[in-house]
Amino acid sequence: RSYAIAITETATPRLREVLQKQINGAIQLHANVYYFMLQRSYYPSYDLDQLLANDKRNALRALSM
Repeated sequence: RSYAIAITETATPRLREVLQKQINGAIQLHANVYYFMLQRSYYPSYDLDQLLANDKRNALRALSM
C-alpha cells in the first residue's frame, strides 16, 4: 500500500521506476510464499472447511495457554 501511494506521489520518473520495481518484487515474493504454503497445505485457501477447522484449532490452543 505504501509503495502504491508513493508511486502516485513521486516527483521524478526515475524514482517512480525504482518504486515500481520494489512493489513488483514485493508482489512476486508474496505470491511465492503463498504458493509455497498452498502446496504444503499450510494455507488451504480454497478449502473453507479446512480453514475453519484450523481457525478452531488455533483458537482452542490460544484459550488453553
